[in-house]
Amino acid sequence: MNRRQFLNLTSMTALCGLTTFAGCRGTQHAHVLKDNDKDLVGSHTAGSETYKPLIDESVAKLLGRGCVVTDIQPAAMTIGVKKNICFIGVENCTSEEIGDFKEQIYEMIDSKINESQQYHQISRRYVDSGLKQLRIRPDELFVKENQRNFQTVMEEMGQPFDYLLYAKLTSGTTNQNGDYQRDYLLTLELVNIHNGEFDKESARLRKGYHKTWLGKVLKY
Repeated sequence: MNRRQFLNLTSMTALCGLTTFAGCRGTQHAHVLKDNDKDLVGSHTAGSETYKPLIDESVAKLLGRGCVVTDIQPAAMTIGVKKNICFIGVENCTSEEIGDFKEQIYEMIDSKINESQQYHQISRRYVDSGLKQLRIRPDELFVKENQRNFQTVMEEMGQPFDYLLYAKLTSGTTNQNGDYQRDYLLTLELVNIHNGEFDKESARLRKGYHKTWLGKVLKY
């Protein structure tokens, strides 16, 4: 075999190898996680492993304080009666798109507060309907006139409330040579509409993200 034939054969072999490699397709599979299985850790953004601990801690702190129940209790309210909370929604101020987790965060916070038996949560369907009727955004409820109009609409629907609850998700990022740390903060703010006083609690979780460069992989 001469040199030209050898080079042609080598080139064809390499081309066939690349074609075979390109033709390979990845496969996807799934499995049901049991209650004692750990949540998967998101490789690029936050997921269950981040949001669940934040919700558990922030809600537990807020309900455990007790100051909202006693210190800023409206004078017209009867002690021992559940307080009515109007949960406005979850505001995402992180650098990530949280997608369908926004709805899950809302539902998880809503469920945990209801389970506490300390408060009565107004159905979100009423809340959304009231905001839509007045054509206002949740953040506009801090304008006195908007708040009074919203209270009136909710009372007409048979859903009076004593507190506004806001949830805000923020993040801060620290970079280090391609790897980075992201600090997630979930803040719950409970506002007493009768006197304007509020209570605020938050939970923080740090998460590291790491990149594996192709050059490092090829060395092994």
